[in-house]
Amino acid sequence: MFASDRISPRSLGRLIRSASASVLVATVGDVVVGYFVLLFRAGSSRARLYSIAIAPQQAGRGLGKALLAAAEREAERRAAASLHLEVRADNSRAVCLYERNGYRRFGRLDSYYADGAAALRFEKVLSSKKRPKPIAARSARPSGTAPS
Repeated sequence: MFASDRISPRSLGRLIRSASASVLVATVGDVVVGYFVLLFRAGSSRARLYSIAIAPQQAGRGLGKALLAAAEREAERRAAASLHLEVRADNSRAVCLYERNGYRRFGRLDSYYADGAAALRFEKVLSSKKRPKPIAARSARPSGTAPS
């Protein structure tokens, strides 16, 4: 179902049990059709959308938008003022989703994914109550270094 860049069942289990993560799974009947994982760091006003995925058969049906909205609500519920993420540069459907929903691109990471694909970095301010300092545009990390 989720053929690339997927989270292993063991890692997903750890994330589900972690106090510094929120996981939401979307199902149709007993079938998992999508999920998101948010990460939170103590003392930070930023949450990270670590992973969001939908099953290919759900593409174009609004599930990605619904999961993104749910992730934003959960981040705000956990007092995050902004949400940031990385997305494959060649995933035009996801890039468009983030841009249509108010995310601002602030960087690019070359060779970020296991297959060597680049990532684009995005951020969205969620709450006017706590405005984080915007992330400045950063250049790509040197080749051969591990992603953070």
